[in-house]
Amino acid sequence: MKLIGAGSHPDRPQVDHDSIVTVPNILTVLRFMGVPLFVWLVLSEQEYGFAVLVLIIMGSTDWVDGYVARRFDQTSKLGRILDPMADRAALLAVAFTLAIAGVVQWWYLAALLVPDTILAIASLIYFRSHPDLPVSIIGKIRTALLLVGTPLLVLSKLPVPFTEVYFVGAWTFLGLGLVGHWIAAYNYFWAILRKGKELKNNDGGHG
Repeated sequence: MKLIGAGSHPDRPQVDHDSIVTVPNILTVLRFMGVPLFVWLVLSEQEYGFAVLVLIIMGSTDWVDGYVARRFDQTSKLGRILDPMADRAALLAVAFTLAIAGVVQWWYLAALLVPDTILAIASLIYFRSHPDLPVSIIGKIRTALLLVGTPLLVLSKLPVPFTEVYFVGAWTFLGLGLVGHWIAAYNYFWAILRKGKELKNNDGGHG
């Protein structure tokens, strides 16, 4: 089964529409809403079991909204920007919450935050806003690895059988995800620079 790019139609190009209220965008908003729910469950209620369920649902919507968008021609300009923002907000907020709860060390949060901070600064310098770059394959794989590893790590903290297996599996996914995170950030950084210079040259040519 094709996981990455599932639902796409090879026989016709993908078009980003101007639509705002679409099923994929609604699912993306729900993923945003899952973040404060996760934070509340972990920090206020210490309900790690329900927190794992929230993470699984959030991770599922990340795949489902992309599938629906491609399969039913509901890709949109808003969704192209909103979807990666939701992923990033979820990953960082979850990492921050787990660091406060003592589930992960602070270096894990820093490993996620430093590349994103560099990209955000570069985007502001060149575009004053979001650079609107296509999501790379490495970026998609990175997100999938982190979204699988995080609930496994939380699960390893529960009084359930095979916690050692969950722990090792979690850090296998998270470790590979962090490597992919830095590789994707490196590629995005140079893509931002190239696009920024092209826009600057085009503006200069028209000036």
